[in-house]
Amino acid sequence: MELAVTFNLVDITVSPPIELTKTGRPRLNRLRMLGEPVVALALAATLVAFAATRAYAADIGNLAPPGAAANEFPLPQRPVAQIVSPRRSAEEHRDALNETGQIARLLELKPGMTVGDIGAGSGYHTVRISHLVGPEGSVVAQDVTRDYLVKLARRIERLKLTNVKFALGEPHDPRLPASSLDAAILVHMYHEIAQPYAFLYNLSSALKRGARVGIVDLELPTSKHGTPIELLRCELTAVGYRAVATHKLAGGSGYLAVFSPPEGAGRKSPRDIVACGDRAGTR
Repeated sequence: MELAVTFNLVDITVSPPIELTKTGRPRLNRLRMLGEPVVALALAATLVAFAATRAYAADIGNLAPPGAAANEFPLPQRPVAQIVSPRRSAEEHRDALNETGQIARLLELKPGMTVGDIGAGSGYHTVRISHLVGPEGSVVAQDVTRDYLVKLARRIERLKLTNVKFALGEPHDPRLPASSLDAAILVHMYHEIAQPYAFLYNLSSALKRGARVGIVDLELPTSKHGTPIELLRCELTAVGYRAVATHKLAGGSGYLAVFSPPEGAGRKSPRDIVACGDRAGTR
């Protein structure tokens, strides 16, 4: 008997059909009829794993209605780096530099806060901030790549962390609930935001009064996966954010630029936002 199995994140097709239990697990007695017990068990484990992945994917979506449309904003007048990986470097190396600890201290993150990890990727900061904010706080892991969030959801379940939420966003809109964040971090990913003016505008709606935004990047051209600090300040100021402080991080991790979001009259309308020119060093 020939057995063909095809799958992706949202579909699992098995031919011939395999009988499932009420909980959705394959019946092993049926699988044993299809071949050797060891092969059947391996197949069962694979099917269960991919069924779980499908369940994670189904639970991950937008946390808020759409914000302002992308076509209301200017496009950046500089290169946008491609998203190449969900992680920047080995976690052991980043731990040795106390990367999360530096960011948390400079942004004054505290237990009970709700922190948005924007562009969470593999969840390096999500996992560590989850412990920092404690059971009374929460972390919102946001990304535009569903696969990254699905894998991160599996990691969070393995670690038994209960204060992490997941938010699928769009290149111009993080799709986060209004006034939901005490702080937001964007770590080594700002240069990958395809529509920064729209994204920053829509992000501002999710920030509480008095919130802080911390952006970590390298003093490199955007085409080389960095953002010159002068360009970063220009783009955030164009949307109405105010620069608070800039800190050099230890171990060559780049800089942390801290901003406060626009409030009241400081929040510009999309039509009033003017893109920053292509400045020296942006390419």
